[in-house]
Amino acid sequence: MIENSSLIDEPVSQLGGNNGDLQLLVPADDVSNPELTILIPSKNEELTIGTFIDWCQEGLRRGNIRGEILMIDSSDDATAEIALSKGARVLKVPRRGIGRAYIDSIPFVRGEYVLMGDCDCTYDFRELQPFMEKFRAGYEFVVGSRFRGHIEKDAMPPLHQYFGTPLTNWLLNVLYGSRFTDIHTGMRGIPLRELRRMDVQSQSWEYASEMVLKSVQMKLKTTEVPIQFYKDPKGRVSHHKRVGWFSPWQAGWINVKAMFVYGADFFLFRPSLLLLLAGLLLTLPLTFGPVAVGPINFSLYWMLFGLTLSVLGLHGFYLGCLTRIFSDYDGESTRRWLRRFSYTRSVVISALLFLAGVALAAPLAYQYLHLGLRLPRDVTPLNHLAVTGLLLVIAGCMNFTFTLVLHAAAGNVKRR
Repeated sequence: MIENSSLIDEPVSQLGGNNGDLQLLVPADDVSNPELTILIPSKNEELTIGTFIDWCQEGLRRGNIRGEILMIDSSDDATAEIALSKGARVLKVPRRGIGRAYIDSIPFVRGEYVLMGDCDCTYDFRELQPFMEKFRAGYEFVVGSRFRGHIEKDAMPPLHQYFGTPLTNWLLNVLYGSRFTDIHTGMRGIPLRELRRMDVQSQSWEYASEMVLKSVQMKLKTTEVPIQFYKDPKGRVSHHKRVGWFSPWQAGWINVKAMFVYGADFFLFRPSLLLLLAGLLLTLPLTFGPVAVGPINFSLYWMLFGLTLSVLGLHGFYLGCLTRIFSDYDGESTRRWLRRFSYTRSVVISALLFLAGVALAAPLAYQYLHLGLRLPRDVTPLNHLAVTGLLLVIAGCMNFTFTLVLHAAAGNVKRR
């Protein structure tokens, strides 16, 4: 049981969780059947929490929205008590990262839509109606953009405003082909069903980038809402300043890491196809001997270079295919790759490539044995044939092992 003598008691299991580290505190005037959940992490915010909840209540009234405020609190000051007295639900959690706080809270969210944000009064939660209008219009990921709205003077350090945020915005848009203007905003909304399907894994600041890039992978209908961004109220010290000068740099690094990890396909699929094409162009035309193109004589060494590029390209291509399976939310990419690499056909092709490679390399192997485990000093056409054969043997083996892993992944990767 969740126990507090001044609050409504409710079983944890009824609310969707049974983690002994969590405690849900419910106010006596709790809202039933909310349409919107305002989901807010808090840590020692007693200076601003009262005003913030007043803003939320005003925003709900202005927009005629039936909503609840759910604080995910890990404070050791009076933040939770103030929030509770103002009518917010409070989920007490251990201190283990802002991303983990959001993950812990999902079983306790009751609204059809979820609006996330910060409780430091830098984001104006009196303006909730534009977000609800977008939700009711069918949008599935609604981002509050400070850069499309207004940033108060001194609200954002110049390093963040003119370098860090624009740079990471540009990087994510390049990686994912998106058009976001503010990926680090602390105000964003998503339907609860999509938030559950998104399956956020990040434990810290990188949750923001993970949500944005997964919204692209999930093909969510996305829009941005211009918002106001205010400087910290007098007397409040931001979390970055509390931690130290390196905190913004650390946050930026782990956000870039999230972009690269969840966007691994960008670095693998197409670049690897280019490497493979370049390698094949250097290898296959030299199968029967050197080729001269103008002043350049493409010899066996060029062929070995082409072999290296081909293997790297093929390896990256196969890994790129697998990353598309891992980030496949609707199953279409999985079905497409299973059709292209159907088990029987792919195994037969692998066997044919392997046997063709062995056949091309066999004459050189025979010559090696015939000469007493030595190769002739002069390069002959047999050397060229053997390099192409080696490429085919490698391709056959890699194709076979990739087919096994592909089918294993398709059968075991968790579908959202």
